[in-house]
Amino acid sequence: MTPQIVIFTGALFAMFSVIFGAFGAHALKKILSTDQLNSFEVGVKYQMYHAIVLFVVGFNFSSIPSTIYWCFTLGIILFSFSIYGLVLSDSKGKKLRFLGPITPLGGLLLVAGWFFLLLSVF
Repeated sequence: MTPQIVIFTGALFAMFSVIFGAFGAHALKKILSTDQLNSFEVGVKYQMYHAIVLFVVGFNFSSIPSTIYWCFTLGIILFSFSIYGLVLSDSKGKKLRFLGPITPLGGLLLVAGWFFLLLSVF
């Protein structure tokens, strides 16, 4: 995996994290309950945290194991985006329950990304 792809992906996720965070803070504040808004913010935070990690990894490694890239990338998509979908669908009274089991799978991929990052250092 090239550093440029990793940096691009991290920057893309970071940009959307800012957009989703602003959307949540302004547009959704009147629509969502406090619990729903908190859940939405968890998705935004984890997306940003891992976007920053991709960014840092891209700048600090000449060659990034693709396992790390894909664990973080898919982890962000499955974890954060399933939370967004769950919260938004719940706010409309039609909760997409099939997304519920996807969130922990995304979390496992994020943990795996950290594990493989640890292995790559040693």
